[in-house]
Amino acid sequence: MQTILSLGNALNQGTTRGSAVGFRLDSLLKLTDTRARNNKMTLMHFVCKVLEQKLPELLDFPKELMTLEAATKVQLKCLVEETLAFSKGMEKVVQELSASENDGPVSETFCKIVREFLSFAEGEVKSLTLLQSYVVKNADALAHYFGEDPARCPFEQVMSTLLSFTRMFVKAHEENCKQLELEMKKAKDAGKEKLKK
Repeated sequence: MQTILSLGNALNQGTTRGSAVGFRLDSLLKLTDTRARNNKMTLMHFVCKVLEQKLPELLDFPKELMTLEAATKVQLKCLVEETLAFSKGMEKVVQELSASENDGPVSETFCKIVREFLSFAEGEVKSLTLLQSYVVKNADALAHYFGEDPARCPFEQVMSTLLSFTRMFVKAHEENCKQLELEMKKAKDAGKEKLKK
């Protein structure tokens, strides 16, 4: 991200955008839109080349994000709704137990089974609610980490953007490697041609 910010500032030097302290996350997806004069290289290709020359250890960052694709499938809104449904379901069970306790001996077995269920299930639902709260808090913190407002750039969008960027980065790096191999082959063939002459 720092390299991309530095390159963006260098490209925009002398303009109001030339001294940015950050950029919007969705700007990562525009790196393939900015092309060199020859139309063969994008800014993403250039970023990959710079990293390969100056910080080659960063080229493997996609391997550290292997769970990104799975994370894009998480729908926080659904998670919150389902957790809320469990809590409401527990409330209904408690209400049903309370109503059944007044039925006398007819409901004794039912009440005993429901109490046993509640002794286990209430803890599970409470634990699930705490975990869901933790996930939402961390999802919001992730958006803030990237300088985004979680209300305008929800978790799903952050994950989707990062996954798309990672795929575009990998593709550009692979294309750079193929281009380098092609140039080396041409140079080798040109060297052989000179020797023959």
